[in-house]
Amino acid sequence: MDLSSFQSLVKQLTLLPQETEWVEWKHNNIDPEEIGRNISALSNAAALLSKQRAYIMWGIEDKTGRMLGTTFHPRDSRLGNQELESWLSV
Repeated sequence: MDLSSFQSLVKQLTLLPQETEWVEWKHNNIDPEEIGRNISALSNAAALLSKQRAYIMWGIEDKTGRMLGTTFHPRDSRLGNQELESWLSV
């Protein structure tokens, strides 16, 4: 996805009046277990609602959709000795 398409998607998703079954906003959630549960729930909800994708958006205030930024960097995160992205894909 090019930068322009990504920016457009972020704008569309943050203009939603609230989180949905297939869009979750997180400011700084870094808990791997919670991230895993959220991914599973979003994936199931998207399938039930015939959505091709679901989204967790870091840097967005949970209840308001306001952009705040985040200090969470998934590629730099680990669970024990394992990279978070690897752990989530197992």
